[in-house]
Amino acid sequence: MSVSQDSNTGRVVIFVRLLDEGTNVLRPVDALHLGNGLFKIMATPNYDPEDEKWEHPPGSVVRTERRRNQTGEYLLAVKADGAD
Repeated sequence: MSVSQDSNTGRVVIFVRLLDEGTNVLRPVDALHLGNGLFKIMATPNYDPEDEKWEHPPGSVVRTERRRNQTGEYLLAVKADGAD
């Protein structure tokens, strides 16, 4: 995992927690950088809310926290105050 951004489109890959998986699972998703630290989560091409329950579903506006694991840094979606 590493932080990547397409400066031409304002899209960045962030990670969203999957709920009800029995273990800690993160899904990489595209998000649109809105400015002021806010990101709008976009659906993946195969998004199925019946199959995966995302902590923040597509269309949610979130803030991110910078996290680090053994493969590098990544941005984790967290709830934005007053957004969604």
